[in-house]
Amino acid sequence: MGQITRRTFTAVAAGAWASALAAGDAAARTREHAPGPAPDGRAAGGGARRQGEMRGMWVATVGNIDWPSRPGLGADAQRRELTALLDTAVRRRLNTVMLQVRPAADALWPSPHEPWSAVLTGTQGQDPGWDPLDFAVRAAHERGLALHGWFNPYRVANHADPARLSAAHPVRRHPDWAVPYGGKLYYNPGLPQVRAFVQDAMFHAVEHYDLDGFHWDDYFYPYPVAGEAFDDDAAWAEHGGGFADRGDWRRHNVNLLVREAGERLRRTRPGARFGVSPFAIWRNRATDPAGSDTRGGVETYDDLYADTRRWVRERRIDYVVPQVYWHIGFAAADYAKLVPWWDEVCRGTGVDLYVGEALYKVADPAQPEAWQDPAELSRHLTFCRDHPRVKGHVYFSARHVVADPAGAMSRVVRDHYRRALPGPRG
Repeated sequence: MGQITRRTFTAVAAGAWASALAAGDAAARTREHAPGPAPDGRAAGGGARRQGEMRGMWVATVGNIDWPSRPGLGADAQRRELTALLDTAVRRRLNTVMLQVRPAADALWPSPHEPWSAVLTGTQGQDPGWDPLDFAVRAAHERGLALHGWFNPYRVANHADPARLSAAHPVRRHPDWAVPYGGKLYYNPGLPQVRAFVQDAMFHAVEHYDLDGFHWDDYFYPYPVAGEAFDDDAAWAEHGGGFADRGDWRRHNVNLLVREAGERLRRTRPGARFGVSPFAIWRNRATDPAGSDTRGGVETYDDLYADTRRWVRERRIDYVVPQVYWHIGFAAADYAKLVPWWDEVCRGTGVDLYVGEALYKVADPAQPEAWQDPAELSRHLTFCRDHPRVKGHVYFSARHVVADPAGAMSRVVRDHYRRALPGPRG
């Protein structure tokens, strides 16, 4: 991805950061109580649980990772590229596409809240002359694919200079909403006005397009950067009075976002499904007896302030797609240990479990030997057959679904996707 993002972070964690993973460097912290399932027995977005196998792929637009191939292409070329990705999904017998439509506090549709994304034209705020989200929904549905809008709630920019944002950008009008951290800009999750605004920005798409799903990735509070502190002192002083611990307050802020978004989705588009694809390690067992048998240097509960286990147990979401981006047998974070842990977390909740798969690692010479074997990915799906809560898999990312490194995706199709299936839609 060029910058450390949801996917390259996990690649680093498995490679150069393997020693940090093995160190298990998070100290034990107080557990936040997680109540049981919602009393109505219904999940966040669409109520009753949906049936059907998920065969999905992520289409990343930030940094032009998957689409468009570069900024500044004409509308016809962009449409052709997107159509080709959707056609590839059909050929691979996939049934769901997670399209990143709000990559960084911007939009791939005409939004009244945030500017047009620079990934389209090269200039943030410049109208591309067409509506990519409208085209994507229609083209996906014509092909029998479910289309989930993928939104990043808090990322503002992959740089730290507000002056580089378009003149009409919300952060230019509200500079106090943003926090520079690690060379990037983020909306401050501790501000109630920010929480309200980012929901309005995301839900404009939900309200105006026939989306089958509302999807978030793993960015909440940002991944930790050594030697830096996320400066939310003023928000903590103003809004954190009910909490003795800043970590608990930060988790509360994210929990509120999840709860409010789920309730709003149920009101706005009852058939749409709410899903999150977190970094796969909630907490290590050494930190919390309820955690996974892993030694991750990052734990979502403690470092991203995202209590992903709680969201499942409370049925705040309809599905969860943990990014289990490690091979079977990886010592610090073993696929064969994380999948059973998530399977148990989802037991009895009605929340569907799909596994995020690291197709991008296959045949990458920087990855361990296991990823040089084109059968590794197929073995993942075989392993998951013995875990009844696993209802499918999602692959990162679309360009690798097209490229089919070492024939690994073709092998998955041959071994596991012998016939086409409709996507789990509302």
